[in-house]
Amino acid sequence: MSNKVIIMGAAGRDFHNFNVYFRTNPDYEVIAFTATQIPNIDNRIYPAELAGSSYPKGIPILPEEDLGDIIQKHNVDTVVFSYSDVSHEYVMHKASQVNGIGANFLLLGLNATLLESKKPVISVCAVRTGCGKSQTTRRISEILRSRGRKVVAIRHPMPYGDLNKQRVQRFEKYEDMKAQGCSIEEMEEYEPLIERGIVVYAGVDYGDILEQAEKEADVILWDGGNNDTPFYKPDLHIVVADPHRPGHELLYFPGETNFRAAHVIIINKMDTADTDDVHTVKQNITRYNPRAKIIEADSPIAVEHPELIKGKRVLVVEDGPTLTHGGMAYGAGTVAAKKFGAAEIIDPRSMAVRSIADTFKKYPDTGPLLPAMGYGSEQVRDLQATIEAVKCDTVIIGTPIDLNRVISIKQQSVRVRYHLKERGKPDLEEILKPF
Repeated sequence: MSNKVIIMGAAGRDFHNFNVYFRTNPDYEVIAFTATQIPNIDNRIYPAELAGSSYPKGIPILPEEDLGDIIQKHNVDTVVFSYSDVSHEYVMHKASQVNGIGANFLLLGLNATLLESKKPVISVCAVRTGCGKSQTTRRISEILRSRGRKVVAIRHPMPYGDLNKQRVQRFEKYEDMKAQGCSIEEMEEYEPLIERGIVVYAGVDYGDILEQAEKEADVILWDGGNNDTPFYKPDLHIVVADPHRPGHELLYFPGETNFRAAHVIIINKMDTADTDDVHTVKQNITRYNPRAKIIEADSPIAVEHPELIKGKRVLVVEDGPTLTHGGMAYGAGTVAAKKFGAAEIIDPRSMAVRSIADTFKKYPDTGPLLPAMGYGSEQVRDLQATIEAVKCDTVIIGTPIDLNRVISIKQQSVRVRYHLKERGKPDLEEILKPF
C-alpha cells in the first residue's frame, strides 16, 4: 500500500519536490498540495499533463488552513513541508500540528531534490528574502559575459497562472513578460537581467527547463527565490547574508541550510550596516561553515534626480516580498529617502485599498512604507489606487523594476538603483576564474 502524502507549498518548491521525488515514485500517492503565502494560488489543480500517468485527474491544490481536515479525511501518512523564508519556530509549529494529528512530517534534503546539469552551474541563494541575490546575479553575469561566456539564468519558480502554459517559460525581451502575463513580482526578477541581454528561464518543470537552457548556455546561473535552496546541483554555491538582520542566518528555513552548504558567503550591505552586526555574521560563518570563503560587499544606491527627494514629502514604494515575508523594516527606497534628505516619509497604511489593505493587516510590521504587491491584475490596480490616494510630492520607487512601466503614477517619481560592490579580496572576479 502506498504512503499517502500532502505537499505543503506556495506554488514553487512544492511542485519541484513533487516532480523530482514523488511523480514517478510508486511508494507514494500524493493526495493534495496545500498553498499559502501568495494570494489566489489555491483552489486549482496541478494538471494531469504535469502530474504524470499516475494522476490522470491531476492533483488538487487546497488552502493550507484546511490541512488538518485533509489529513484526517484521507488518512494521510506523511506531510512534506515545501516552502521557504519561514522561521524555524514556524516550521516546528507546523510539524507539531501534523504530528499531533498522527501523520509524519518530512523535510526533503538536498540530495533528494537537486538535478544535475551537463553545464557548469553557479547558484545564487540567500539566508533571507531581500539580502541582495538579484544584484549578485547581475554582477556574476557581467563578469562571465566579459570573459566571453554565454550565461543563461534560471529563476526560482513563480507560476501563479496557467500551470500548463507555464511549464517552461523563456524570457528574452520585455515583450515576452507581457505576452506571458507576468506579475510585478516576476518582472522584478526578470527585467534587470533581460535589460542586460541575459536570457531567463522559469516555470514549473525544472527538468524540462534545464534541458532547454543547456542548449544555449555555457554556464547556468541559478537565480534563487526567497531563501530557498537551489534546484540544480551547483558547482559553485554562493549565498548572500544580510548584516541588517544579524543572526537570521541561523533562525530561518531553509536559509540556514544554504548558510551551512555555501561555498562562498557574501556579507552584503556593509556600507549601511552596524559594525557589531557584521561581526555577528562573521562569527556565525566561522562557527557553522568555516570552509566558506567570505566576500565583503556594499550595496550603493543611486537616483537620477535627487533634487526630487530633498526637502520633499515622499511615498516610499519598496520591493513587496522583502517587506512582507522577508521581514525587513525598510529597503533601498528608504535608504534613498534618508540619504537625499526627504522632509517626511508619508505613511500609506490608512489610504491602502482592498488587497493592499489586506497585505498591511497580514503583515502589520511593514511600517510606513508601501510594498509593491502585484500578484495579479486586480492587485496591480489596487496598488495604483493606493499610490494615487497618497498626498505626496514624490514617489520613491525602490523596487528592482520601474513601476512606471506597469502602472500609471500621477505624482512625480524617482527610481532607486542599486548594485553589488565588493570590498577587497577575495572578490567575485577571483572566485569565478575557474568558470
